Amino acid sequence: MTIRQREIGDVVVLDIDGKIMGGVDSELFQETIQSLIDSGKRKVVVNLENVKWINSTGLGVLIAGYSALQKSGGRLKLLQVSERVEGLLNITKLSTIFESYQGEDEAVESFV
Repeated sequence: MTIRQREIGDVVVLDIDGKIMGGVDSELFQETIQSLIDSGKRKVVVNLENVKWINSTGLGVLIAGYSALQKSGGRLKLLQVSERVEGLLNITKLSTIFESYQGEDEAVESFV
């Protein structure tokens, strides 16, 4: 998994490529989220357009990032979730927790 970070106004977009499966992925994601929190960034959109696979540990990675941001007064939202990942979010009822958007502008503007 790789993470590319970019900013649109005061919103940070994390473009994820590859599979989210825990282990090293978990450490990389948590370090990225913690770095954003430490630098005062509280609005994060995770772009999953190029994530074709996520396992239960990977879902835990997203939940941990969501929780860390919540505790610091921030919010994490998902962008361009594939059908497969969306199915997992629905089965696990995590779709009731995560806000998910198909368009980047819509996701960014949802923080206002």
